[in-house]
Amino acid sequence: MEKIRILLVDDDRQNSEFLRKFLEVEGYEVSYAENGGKGWETFSAIRPDLVLLDVNMPVMNGFELAQLIREQDRDVLIFFLTDRTEKADRLKGFDLKGNDYIPKPFYPEELIAKIKERFEHRQPTLPSRITIGQTIFDSNLSTIEYAGTVQHLSARQSEIFTILAQHIGQTVERSYLLEHVWGNDSYANSLALNVQITYIRKMLDPDTSISIVSLKKRGYRLEVIEV
Repeated sequence: MEKIRILLVDDDRQNSEFLRKFLEVEGYEVSYAENGGKGWETFSAIRPDLVLLDVNMPVMNGFELAQLIREQDRDVLIFFLTDRTEKADRLKGFDLKGNDYIPKPFYPEELIAKIKERFEHRQPTLPSRITIGQTIFDSNLSTIEYAGTVQHLSARQSEIFTILAQHIGQTVERSYLLEHVWGNDSYANSLALNVQITYIRKMLDPDTSISIVSLKKRGYRLEVIEV
């Protein structure tokens, strides 16, 4: 699965570098801009999933930058990180369609928790019955059907295939699959994941339009091939 892209815009370079490293350790891809003007340039170039904005900055403040961003993108998440905690400032942040307003100082762990909560709720959902390539997958019945032949997936196989189908064409990391299907990434569960992927591939073999690609030490990607 592709990493969540974060744009951090704050003129406090020292604290921003610390926060950036903390976010990267958690698995996020972080770009940094030292003022609102550079923040706007970077936003336009990378189109992040989340913007972390200080308010008091040179060139362009956080409120001005948020307004520009919202004129271009209604969906990107915006968190204000600021020591401006007056009621009027908080209301202005939410009036600009900010998704959260976090007063400084804050614990990085608190920010991580808020990010995870937001993106868990934004996970893509699938209809119970979908067509992938030339195969029909029914997550309610845990079946895959190709050319009239129906095969039954185990509960775990169905969970794995659902996650891959939610992210067609994207790399889903092993750790993500292990945490969401087994609850932890122990060595035994990692071996079990290998086995389940093998079983799923065998079931999909008749349909040459789809494949599960392994990425060494990273994870898997479900690909649909035009035939």
